[in-house]
Amino acid sequence: MPFAVYVLGLAVFAQGTSEFMLSGLVSGIAADLNVSLSAAGLLTSAFAVGMVVGAPLMALSSRTWPRRRALLVFLGVFVAVHVTGALTPHYGVLLATRLVGALANAGFWAVALTTAVALVPAGLKGRATAVVVGGVTVACVVGVPAGAVLGEQWGWRSAFWAVALVSLPAALAILLGVPGGRGAGTGPAPVRDELRALTGPRLRPTLVTMALVQGATFCTFSYLQPLLTRETGLGAGWVPAALALFGAGSFLGVTVAGRFADARPAAVIAVGMTALALGWAALARTAGSPLLALALIPVLGMLAFGTGTALITRVLGLAPGAPTLAGAFCTTAFNLGAAAGPWAGGLALDAGLGFRAPAWVSALLTALALLLAAGTTEGRRSRAGERRPSAEATGARRRP
Repeated sequence: MPFAVYVLGLAVFAQGTSEFMLSGLVSGIAADLNVSLSAAGLLTSAFAVGMVVGAPLMALSSRTWPRRRALLVFLGVFVAVHVTGALTPHYGVLLATRLVGALANAGFWAVALTTAVALVPAGLKGRATAVVVGGVTVACVVGVPAGAVLGEQWGWRSAFWAVALVSLPAALAILLGVPGGRGAGTGPAPVRDELRALTGPRLRPTLVTMALVQGATFCTFSYLQPLLTRETGLGAGWVPAALALFGAGSFLGVTVAGRFADARPAAVIAVGMTALALGWAALARTAGSPLLALALIPVLGMLAFGTGTALITRVLGLAPGAPTLAGAFCTTAFNLGAAAGPWAGGLALDAGLGFRAPAWVSALLTALALLLAAGTTEGRRSRAGERRPSAEATGARRRP
């Protein structure tokens, strides 16, 4: 595996830490900037919106740049907005930095995914994708808890400074390790050709499937704390441990999926989604048992991010004619799920269905993803059967 691929994973680690760390910092931000908790929570929403909108826009705006330049520009903007956020005393400025930082993060993700798979031979594309996505899982295990500790000890601004500092060695390594050109070919494919490649009958359902799987993941993940403390009966001190278990399982899932997604992507996705649907339902049913809940959490993290990695590999493999936009649409689908999942879980909670309801919603979303994938496969087989000539017809054409 080229060193540059691991460098991209390091940068994604810093950016993933920034994306998720506010869950442990909102109280400090609200108090310091004299705003409400809900206003502080909008900082997370702004980041999600920036990721969804920014991925295709940033990928298009940088499509004529060499990959190394694009990665350095996006990472440089990301560092600058975190320094600004750490210094500003104004909520409005901080909100703007979260939006701009998300745009830069989305652009980096889109370019990083396509760069990673371009740097390796065909048989290693799944592993390269796993290394990049693994940066997010390491952020969940290490970066987010570390940001919470920094915020507790030295204030929320110290976490912003830490993200900026961690990004600097990644920028230097990209400068030294990522090739400066665009790779094979004389230039970017026309935008119209890339958009046409993204409208294939197999690609669109795969992107929707990815959004549904990620929606299921973040639906329960976002409300894991009330589930554990109010249904399972665990103390608040167990919540960081449970989150770390989920992150550790996610890292394992990404690693394992990276080794098998190239050879049998359809099998990895089908098995992963089936196990996920059963797993979310099992968590909802057994949430009252601390032992069973804590045992299921890392397994669900492994299945969720392993399946997600295989889906990303699948999208990139289905869209070789869209080298710029394929990674961008993966990023958009991922973050659409990350935004819609918590919303759906919140609706279930507001309806008075109980703290287990988000896990049931996750099971439902994964079941919908399974039905969509199955329908797509059946439709593809039907079309192939229609195109295949019958034995009688073949024989008739051969007879004089």
